[in-house]
Amino acid sequence: MTVSLSSLLAPALAARAELIARLHAEQTDCYRLFHGTVEGLSGLTVDRYGSLILAQSFHQALTEAELAELEAFYAASHPDLPVIYNDRSGANSRIANELSPERMAIAEAPREISEGGVRYAFQARHSGQDPWLFLDLRAARRRVMREAAGKSLLNLFAYTCGVGIAAAKAGANHVVNVDFAESSLSVGKDNARRNELATRPRFVKSDVFPAVRQLAGIGQAQVVRGKRMPAFPKLDAHRFDLVFLDPPRYAKSLFGVVDLVNDYPALFKPALLCVAEGGSIVCCNNVAQVGREAWLDQLERSARKAGRPVQSAEWIAPDEDFPSLDGNPPLKTVLLRV
Repeated sequence: MTVSLSSLLAPALAARAELIARLHAEQTDCYRLFHGTVEGLSGLTVDRYGSLILAQSFHQALTEAELAELEAFYAASHPDLPVIYNDRSGANSRIANELSPERMAIAEAPREISEGGVRYAFQARHSGQDPWLFLDLRAARRRVMREAAGKSLLNLFAYTCGVGIAAAKAGANHVVNVDFAESSLSVGKDNARRNELATRPRFVKSDVFPAVRQLAGIGQAQVVRGKRMPAFPKLDAHRFDLVFLDPPRYAKSLFGVVDLVNDYPALFKPALLCVAEGGSIVCCNNVAQVGREAWLDQLERSARKAGRPVQSAEWIAPDEDFPSLDGNPPLKTVLLRV
């Protein structure tokens, strides 16, 4: 490093002062403190999650001296918040560094965080790799809460069901969360229990493709090209006022391929067919190389072919704790009314 780490962390924290005040006012205590890709050290992120600070490195591990400097900086700026460091610079972004028994106890301790008055479970270390709440989706969850009262929501690739819980908290009358991982849905169920909700969300453990095809009324065959498909829950066709679609960059199963670069419409079309007339679909694409205008054009063309043309499009930009160099952040989120 040619500059000290503190000289990067300090201006990043100062730049967030106004935002942090607004977030605290809306009952949010989790946000990004340092976004290294833009703020001087690519691959390093530092996030506050309630009563803890989580630092993660994705390109190369912090040296002992760098980690000590980072810990000293936040000990001064946030003296009551312990710092946990996860080195994810190795294969598949898996956490590679060991912690002392004392630090591991802090990292594995169950905690509760708040975003917009919605309470979520959090642990800095758990059986998976990613934090249980993705902070760059905060603006999208906030937007869903503005939209959700009295409406139905389908949350696809729900992970820990943050969007679904936020919608239920905001007064949605019917919420369905779909994800393949039972461990993620278990956290989602815990999140539901932590909040006073007028209606209990539904949690469906399923590959998204058979779930969305059945909900769209297309149906999912049990045998395809002579090959028996894995078991999947049977669902009745149903249209929703709001569908939230936040797929991973790439995933492949016997039911289909998720490919955000080359074939977003393969997933978008059946999801779109789950939207009620006059309803909306929120689409996310987190691949930096995909241009947002080209992607939107692709969605609009796909919607026309499906007979559900887009009536309006509203971009949802991440909050200021996720700055971008060119005003085009890697995470692109758009609300389409159809």
